[in-house]
Amino acid sequence: MDRKTEIRNNWTKEQIEEIYHQPLLELIYKAATVHREWHNPEEMQMSTLLSIKTGGCTEDCSYCGQAARYHTNIKVQALLPTETVIEHAQKAKDNGSSRFCMAAAWREVRNNRDFDRVIDMVKGVNDLGLEVCCTLGMLTEDQAIRLQEAGLYAYNHNLDTSEQYYEEIISTRTFDNRINTINNVRKAGITVCSGGIIGLGESHKDRISMLLTLATMPKHPESVPINALARVAGTPLENNEKTDTWEMVRMIATARIVMPSSMVRLSAGRIEMTEFEQGWCFMAGANSIFTGERETLLVTPNPGVSEDMQMLQTLGLKPMKRETEKVMDQFETWKTSLV
Repeated sequence: MDRKTEIRNNWTKEQIEEIYHQPLLELIYKAATVHREWHNPEEMQMSTLLSIKTGGCTEDCSYCGQAARYHTNIKVQALLPTETVIEHAQKAKDNGSSRFCMAAAWREVRNNRDFDRVIDMVKGVNDLGLEVCCTLGMLTEDQAIRLQEAGLYAYNHNLDTSEQYYEEIISTRTFDNRINTINNVRKAGITVCSGGIIGLGESHKDRISMLLTLATMPKHPESVPINALARVAGTPLENNEKTDTWEMVRMIATARIVMPSSMVRLSAGRIEMTEFEQGWCFMAGANSIFTGERETLLVTPNPGVSEDMQMLQTLGLKPMKRETEKVMDQFETWKTSLV
């Protein structure tokens, strides 16, 4: 792949606005071109996300059914046994996932027995040869170091929206709290997974501002999830309109252009998209999805493994191999060349 687009961390708001507001087909074409410079367009990273502790969260995120203060149908579930988590990770690996993500509905990590158990989970999943990701809320630098030493590959901590609109969605923590956790993750040598949600009632300027924050970090997040709001009954945003797919495509394409080396993940909202609509998102530069045998993404519906594999086959895509598998393939090719 010939790489022509440079990685920049000095984007201005005006420059991202100009990209974002291009005619849609022109934007998709440019994003697809950048995607092919930096990534194999035939590969899709398959990731599995498991809720290891569900509900009862003290935060007031307006979109989240796991907040204790909202009356939803989501059942509270204590931290899963380590053995159960490892079993799910093995199934994910068998089904083609190269990354396994564990999510706990905590405001912040506390140094207690539950965190010790999460450390054991990270070690166990890492031993399976999977990229291990966690999203556990706010982290201190020392906690991030413990996770890194256990084998954590990535930490997810989404910005959710722009700094300007943030207080309209969450009041129990600040935008700076999120930035601080991302900085702590970076200091510990863990890769960053950070993106946001569209459909919260934000403006186009808010979406551009969120991308600006991500694209001007000293190092771009290695993974950038773009989520469509999953409207959960009982939350303040349950009556928001369904996110328009072309809005998702525009957001994905802009993210691809301003952060060319990042994995851009089509995350929440796929259950309401047709195969055709998801294909446009992939054309615009998304090269990672969440899948799983439970057919849920945390606590909301999500396509299952068989459905996703059929979609990949239809679109001529294939699951991305784990880095260890790529190394082994290269080794086998080298051995064959010596014969």
